[in-house]
Amino acid sequence: MSLSEGPFEFLPSNAEQFCTTHWSVVLLAGEESSTRATEALEKLCRTYWYPLYVYLRQLSYSPHDAQDLTQGFFARLLEKNFLESVDRRKGKFRSFLLASLHHFLANERDRDKVPKRGGKPPISLDEQDAEKRYMQTPRSDLSPERIFERQWALAILEHALARLREEYASSGRAQHFELLKAFLTSDTSNGAYGPVAEKLQVSPGSVAVAVHRVRHRYRELVRAEIADTVSSPGDIDDEMRSLCAALS
Repeated sequence: MSLSEGPFEFLPSNAEQFCTTHWSVVLLAGEESSTRATEALEKLCRTYWYPLYVYLRQLSYSPHDAQDLTQGFFARLLEKNFLESVDRRKGKFRSFLLASLHHFLANERDRDKVPKRGGKPPISLDEQDAEKRYMQTPRSDLSPERIFERQWALAILEHALARLREEYASSGRAQHFELLKAFLTSDTSNGAYGPVAEKLQVSPGSVAVAVHRVRHRYRELVRAEIADTVSSPGDIDDEMRSLCAALS
């Protein structure tokens, strides 16, 4: 997928617009664990746990064991002393998460067991939906690592799309979003705007302008999602390239 095509034509990064986001909060915590950093890490885990679940299933773990391992991993990750061991050189949460999971699995193999859940789970996972989604995903010959990358990219797009939908709904334009979203990831041909223009009772030219705006905002929200998972604005464009590569 070309970076210059469709909604994935990314906007240039601007360091002045980069704020302290979830992963940068965790990294900035350094050796002093803070409630803010723990909450930021928990939100990241809650948002991007599904790619890890898929990765574990690709490693031939059963649905039940994959669920237990995912919860056990997050329980370990969210322990009070975790932030003391965060490597400040880990610029991307995606890379850190997979490396940490490998370390966790190696330790569990040494103990020759899968951790069994007990008490309240550290984060709420929709486990039944996860396995249903997994079984509906087309099988491929990609490595578990490549599949993890693809699921990560899809999670980024999914959350950006949800935020976009909420924005339109909150401004009373839910119908507009439902009609325009089809143009986010598909090329438009002559006459494609006609049916939408008729439903919205506007001109095809007005629809074309609306499509341009919704695509622009979608790109911004994708960048915002990525910004939450990197430690500096310089990593955003690199992650955008990784996202496009994972979806190609």
